[in-house]
Amino acid sequence: MEKTRVLVLYYSMYGHIEALAREVAAGAAEVEGVEVVVKRVPELIPEEQARKIGVKLDQEAPIATVDELPEYDAIIVGTPTRFGNMAAQMRNFWDQTGPLWAKGALIGKVGSVFTATATQHGGQESTILSVHTTLLHHGMIVVGVPFSCAELTQIDEVAGGSPYGAGTITGGDGRRMPSEVERRIARFQGRYVAEIARRLKVGRLQAQRA
Repeated sequence: MEKTRVLVLYYSMYGHIEALAREVAAGAAEVEGVEVVVKRVPELIPEEQARKIGVKLDQEAPIATVDELPEYDAIIVGTPTRFGNMAAQMRNFWDQTGPLWAKGALIGKVGSVFTATATQHGGQESTILSVHTTLLHHGMIVVGVPFSCAELTQIDEVAGGSPYGAGTITGGDGRRMPSEVERRIARFQGRYVAEIARRLKVGRLQAQRA
């Protein structure tokens, strides 16, 4: 049976989204028959300026290209918030997908989103929704995190994440990295998206052979 391919596509300025991306990828990799690829979008800040403000430039994930997106059955997008919207680097990447939209190249593929904000009320849900709009315009099947993920209902600690997608709270100074609760939600999301993408692909292949 042909593999189901899942792309974890992210932008991370200081490493918080990068850390969540690893968890999302780990969850997706748990699903049998799924191949997971982790890539990031290009940085737009000039390198000299990026170093001055502490941007994490030593990230292992290779740079993604717009043209490769149709190769995947699911795309899980990770972006930090920028005033309740996706980061400019992620927006710039998706703004180049017009030719793919014109061809319907992403129709029927699964899309999902995770994020990071400095504070508990820093716009996690609106940031994810800002990406959903683009995914829906591409005709993608948008998937969140259902409440069967037990961590969504825990109240023992302040944590990111919602039915819209996994999230982490970084703190105003950026020192806080994803907690174990936030990591578990991210792994759940990756696994859940991969399971749905796998079922869809298997069903389509079976229908083609019928």
